[in-house]
Amino acid sequence: MRDHPATSLTGYPDLPEAERLARAEAFRAAMATRRTVRDYADRPVDRRIVEAAILTAAGAPSGANHQPWFFAVIESAGARRRIREAAEAEEREFYATKAPQEWLDALAPLGTDPDKSFLEVAPVLIAVFGQKRGGPRPGDAKKNYYVPESVGIATGFLIAALHQAGLATLTHTPAPMSFLSEICGRPEGEKPFLLLVAGHPAADATVPVAALDKKPLDAVAAWI
Repeated sequence: MRDHPATSLTGYPDLPEAERLARAEAFRAAMATRRTVRDYADRPVDRRIVEAAILTAAGAPSGANHQPWFFAVIESAGARRRIREAAEAEEREFYATKAPQEWLDALAPLGTDPDKSFLEVAPVLIAVFGQKRGGPRPGDAKKNYYVPESVGIATGFLIAALHQAGLATLTHTPAPMSFLSEICGRPEGEKPFLLLVAGHPAADATVPVAALDKKPLDAVAAWI
């Protein structure tokens, strides 16, 4: 193997198996309370919380460690209005003409519709982009590898970090999402991955009962 600079590994204490299990179960229990929320209070969120969550996401594994992601936090009322208008236009077309009946039937128990008012109400709106070119250092312009996979993992980290901070989230993926690039001023070499909404749930927020139906372990995993 070719020599390369290295540093000591940290962050993996030699714990008793009982404590490892307790930690795993505690995290599982915490994440099991995560819900996709569509009704938000207009209470602000401390910017430092969002920054910490994004830094958590930015530490995710990625192809060749190129970190092919960018997180645009949309704050201005004007940009939020434009995003809502563009997203709702795409959603109206989706529900009216694009989506096959089977897809609409699958969505029906969740109660989704073209109304995306949460895009203006929720205090945190993050557009996540994948970068075709980049590298491990600012200014790099190398080819990036496994971009969708890497950005998907980072987004999972971001959702988990925001949930650990006590914030509700929603992943929104209007199709197409090219309007996000223009509104957020992102370059041609970046592709919108999704729009993440986060904030404090409204006092009267609810979630569909159907959303609580999760598959058991034996349906999602196997030991081979």
